[in-house]
Amino acid sequence: MKEKERIKLIKRNVAEFVREDELTEVLKKKKRPVVYCGYEPSGPMHLGHFVTITKLMDLAAAGFRVKVLLADIHAMLNRKGEEKEIMREVLAWRKTIKAIGIKAEVVLGSSFQFKKEYQFNVMRLAQRSTISRGLRSMQEIARDVKNATISQLWYPLMQAADIKALGVDVALGGLEQRKVHMIAKDMSKVLDYDFVAMHTPLITSLKGPGQKMSKSVPGSGIAVTDSGKEIKRTIGNAYCPEKVVEDNPVMQIAKLIIFPRIEEMRIKRPTKFGGDLKVKSYSELEKLYVSGNLHPMDLKTAIVNYLERIIAPIRKNFKK
Repeated sequence: MKEKERIKLIKRNVAEFVREDELTEVLKKKKRPVVYCGYEPSGPMHLGHFVTITKLMDLAAAGFRVKVLLADIHAMLNRKGEEKEIMREVLAWRKTIKAIGIKAEVVLGSSFQFKKEYQFNVMRLAQRSTISRGLRSMQEIARDVKNATISQLWYPLMQAADIKALGVDVALGGLEQRKVHMIAKDMSKVLDYDFVAMHTPLITSLKGPGQKMSKSVPGSGIAVTDSGKEIKRTIGNAYCPEKVVEDNPVMQIAKLIIFPRIEEMRIKRPTKFGGDLKVKSYSELEKLYVSGNLHPMDLKTAIVNYLERIIAPIRKNFKK
């Protein structure tokens, strides 16, 4: 892969780097930089998670060494379930990751987070962090942040310590992770460790603006192991205002999940409505949609077809 193509792949569908000049230095110094992304195993992997999984696949293709953290202790601290429930989800996540076929080292949080050195790092961070900042960092992550527990304040400090413990050059996450990553960046001298933060956009709930996608809310998300029937039903009912791209989850799915995997999107339409379309890029799709030359129902039909192409092999491998 030529360097320009590699950089283009690294930057594709990234909302921001903190900081891009630091990333440039990492790429100069290391042939195989390490990137990680952490996931709470508290429910099935859905399309929101699949945005960062897709980015990890980009980075693997660009020569990065990929680590996936299954954050079982984080899930417990964030009140996402008891130990036995979380461990069942860990097994399901391992199986899903294998079904996807991503080249990654899968690490379980509890395999290293009880070590003395790690816990001392968390305590050092706790000494330097205010309660108010801890609360702010968890606003988009915590369950019931208005009644946040001390365990949920411990969460972002552990996430900062994870970065050093895993020896990563780049920490990847959705934009909801930004405030947590900034704690880790600001505390780099405390940890004696720095990194580059890479953030991807979020997919809006399929029910409409106001929340990010979640499989725990009926109709809000699609799991990467859902049936074709479920995909069709959920997308059919999804929020998708005509001519509007902002906060439109169906268009977000096209941009962040489908177009990274295809060279051309074919949209079937009756002749009386203009006939079939061949779309070669997301930007072209966006222009068609905003202009009103593509109806939401025709868009949804195409999204269902392409999602099924992507998810069907994962679903098949998951069942083996």
